[in-house]
Amino acid sequence: MTTKPIDLEVGAIIDAYRTCEFVTLGADGTPLTWPTAAWRRADGTLLVTTSLAFAQKALNVRRDGRVALLFSDPTGSGRIDTPQVFISGTATCPDEIRTGPDEAEDYWRMLFERQPHSRNYLRAPGRWLMDWYYLRLFITVTPTQVEVRPPLAQLTAAEQPAPATNLPGADLIARFPSAVLGARDASGAPLLVRTRPRATTDGFTIAMDATDGIVPGQASLLVHRHDDQLNAMHNALIRGGLRTDDDGDGWTLVPRKVVEPTGSGRISDAFRTLRAARRSTARYLKRRGLAHPRVQWDQFQALTTPKNDA
Repeated sequence: MTTKPIDLEVGAIIDAYRTCEFVTLGADGTPLTWPTAAWRRADGTLLVTTSLAFAQKALNVRRDGRVALLFSDPTGSGRIDTPQVFISGTATCPDEIRTGPDEAEDYWRMLFERQPHSRNYLRAPGRWLMDWYYLRLFITVTPTQVEVRPPLAQLTAAEQPAPATNLPGADLIARFPSAVLGARDASGAPLLVRTRPRATTDGFTIAMDATDGIVPGQASLLVHRHDDQLNAMHNALIRGGLRTDDDGDGWTLVPRKVVEPTGSGRISDAFRTLRAARRSTARYLKRRGLAHPRVQWDQFQALTTPKNDA
């Protein structure tokens, strides 16, 4: 395996993004993509973390280390002309629960700066409700391919009529200006591309020229958004099968299932998500015979102070 270094220019582009799309491979081979924050380390690797409540991406990495990241939504960066960056690589994730910042102080400092509301979790009543959020697994991604793509603003917009179909996820695709297709190449490695799918009676059509290297098979479409301060988040994943159109000039993703981890934004969804997160955390610990760890609150709290004031 050859490691692909990230040069200074591309590194600066990556650092400007608030989030990226991160894809792992599910047990059935489906590319499962979710938005996340990534930190570029000095050694050329990228750090992605996940809480125990949403540990599936970590479990996927332990089973198959092939992953990819796409930096494609510049919201919050102050720029609309930022190029996209696609990174393919391999990942590792030790079964080690991090209860404090450890060697990821810069990562957490970045999050507290860019997502100010998350600081509220560090004091009561946030501590009582959100301790699961700070029980983390660290995923290290080693890049093997780095590709710079045109900015999102340069994608040709397709007409998006109101969906006249009962297709799962059609309402989501209509509400978002673009989506991220997660598929696989001929070697089985995951690929990501931001595109503008269109709902039809058969599925979601995707232009062939936007998907170089992709082959038919299990696939997914991710839609997500956040505001300039990484709040008002919403994400959903449409899972299905990707096939070529009959005329051979495009793709169709036939959806089977829609997953919305945090619901559609209702207050009841927030309570349901919180309850599910706590239960998932408890299950992760129980399966390993572990007691509930204590979060190192003081160490996290110290990182909310700017370096020049510390």
